[in-house]
Amino acid sequence: MVFVVDDDLRIRESLQNLFLAAGHQVRTYEDPEIFLAARKPDMPCCALLDLNLGAVNGLDVQARLGRDTALPVIFLTGFAEVPAAVQAMRAGACHFLTKPVMQDELLLAVNSALQQAGREQQRRRTEAQTRGNYLTLTPRERDVLPYIVRGFLNKQTAYELGTSEITIRIHRGRIMHKMRADSLAHLVRLAAQVGIPQD
Repeated sequence: MVFVVDDDLRIRESLQNLFLAAGHQVRTYEDPEIFLAARKPDMPCCALLDLNLGAVNGLDVQARLGRDTALPVIFLTGFAEVPAAVQAMRAGACHFLTKPVMQDELLLAVNSALQQAGREQQRRRTEAQTRGNYLTLTPRERDVLPYIVRGFLNKQTAYELGTSEITIRIHRGRIMHKMRADSLAHLVRLAAQVGIPQD
């Protein structure tokens, strides 16, 4: 999904036709406030913003979006102001293009932004799944997990927690299963996603 935010009707229609022909879904907005308030679909999306949106500055719209890497921002403007370009890129814009722009260059920028959005969306889904898996652990399993990821042996963990080595071995197996980890290295990475450091 490509969101086009521009106060020029002709540009909105031209870009909409271009992106539709390229196989993308498109939503166009004249008013940036309506764009900001609109519900974003659960799919890779990017926003194509004009720098000058009438009474509103495109950089302000970008700032209100925040550094949401799941919605990459591309600027397309007729005013090639270097300070504005620097500010936009520092704030996380993935491209800053000036009008007129070659169609191939614009489509390449949009495809790159959508791929970035797809990767970020997948990363967030994976992390949400990992957090969900972590919540299935019992309180005791959550006590054991930090020792596992720090490389403690079962015997050492049992000593630290005042229980038996067999009990720790059982907890370890359940933790691996519930966290869907296929190796210790994988478990360490999953634990880091829920805020459990290795050291």
